[in-house]
Amino acid sequence: MEDEKNKKKCVIIMNNIKYAPEPLHSFLIYLESIQGKSRKTVNEYFYDIRTFYRFLCLHFNLVNSNIDFNQIDIDKINIDYLKKVDLNLLYEYADFLNRDLGNQARTRARKISSLRSYYKYLCSKVKLLHDNPTADLDSVKFENSLPKYFSLQDSINLLNAVDERNYERDYCILTLFLNCGMRLAELVGINITDIRGDELVVTGKGNKERTVYLNNSCISAIKSYLKIRRKMSPESKDENALFLSERNKRISRRTVQHIVEKYVKKLGMDSHKYTTHKLRHTAATLMHQSGVDIRILQEILGHKQLSTTEIYTHVNNNQIREAVAQNPLSEIESQGPKNK
Repeated sequence: MEDEKNKKKCVIIMNNIKYAPEPLHSFLIYLESIQGKSRKTVNEYFYDIRTFYRFLCLHFNLVNSNIDFNQIDIDKINIDYLKKVDLNLLYEYADFLNRDLGNQARTRARKISSLRSYYKYLCSKVKLLHDNPTADLDSVKFENSLPKYFSLQDSINLLNAVDERNYERDYCILTLFLNCGMRLAELVGINITDIRGDELVVTGKGNKERTVYLNNSCISAIKSYLKIRRKMSPESKDENALFLSERNKRISRRTVQHIVEKYVKKLGMDSHKYTTHKLRHTAATLMHQSGVDIRILQEILGHKQLSTTEIYTHVNNNQIREAVAQNPLSEIESQGPKNK
């Protein structure tokens, strides 16, 4: 059932690329084939730019103003209309996102960023435009919220919450998440042959491989699980998969999410706030708070930009208190005025 859903979703993504009007079609192909963006990311670019195209349809009176915005066909937008876009129209679009669509600042910022990438492509790569109207467009300002993560004690409690059913598998999954900070898709995609001693090769965003180094906890958890795993008989296409479902198939993302949700609820915590991705946040935060350099952390997490990793540099109140206490002047007390 889930395989059918994933297959249908894949077809939808492919259709977004296939049926997008030019030059949007070429841009999406460029993102995937040249820049190596994942199909999920390409799909998000499509949705963002489609919103802009629909706005242009309304602005240039290409559709009835009473039409449902989400039903607007974008085929009428071509390079001639894109050439008519100037900075003032872009500000109108930003206001439209805010007032008419009710997009939050972070969403508006992403859509403006997608548009900036698109116009850069039109001007610099395919040279269909001479002037880039987004060049002087200000970025949308928003406050960065600190990522949620489990405390060290919560992490230990989560591991201790694993019950007897599928114990070795579930414990291994949580251990890899909490120690290595890998993404959900990376964990699901692990093959037995990817494990070589204390090294694990995972495939990250854009199909980029990186080596994850396993600590003693990870090695121990994997060894314990493999004793159970080798007794299972998966289908030929999944025979190399590390993690298997109860149906002897490669475990799905949704199943892993369900596993994490189960144990988070067992601790009495909100499973909507503390997801699989929060386990990645937890690994990164705990490593950084233990003294791991931010650039090393960038390599561990597989981030392309250091700025992405810097969200984990937040500190807790105890760290702030300790830092102030370590000031060399912290023990100096008043001796009173010299001249009384």
